[in-house]
Amino acid sequence: MGMVKWDPLQELGAMQERMNRLFDQSRGRVYGAPLAAGAWQPAVDIYEDAEEIVVKMELPEVDQKDIDVRIEDQTLIIEGERRLEREESRYNYHRVERSYGPFHRIFSLPTSVDQEQVRASCEMGVLKVVLPKKPTAGALRIEVE
Repeated sequence: MGMVKWDPLQELGAMQERMNRLFDQSRGRVYGAPLAAGAWQPAVDIYEDAEEIVVKMELPEVDQKDIDVRIEDQTLIIEGERRLEREESRYNYHRVERSYGPFHRIFSLPTSVDQEQVRASCEMGVLKVVLPKKPTAGALRIEVE
């Protein structure tokens, strides 16, 4: 049996990661809303190219009718709820580790987003919000007299 060297910095790094996750979750909740057990924040990928910004959010087992996507004051707001369907007579749960309940995510938008052309779709448990960019006018050359 080999000796394993204990590295306290590794444990501190793991603890810092857990604390960062807790702080992120607490900032993402609605002001005044309790931080209930099971509160969760779906994972998000955001990327862009020259024409658009795309937000993809993992929402497995979330019904489309339970998703609200809106834009207010240059802010993209995505809210919803994943419900735990308990049929006490059919199942005896031994463990529930997946998070359930309401979620609330907020993202600031750049002024280059054309808010009138935003579209959203949900396929295979992934919400995709496409935020097209406004066409940019070419550079304006000003003659110095």
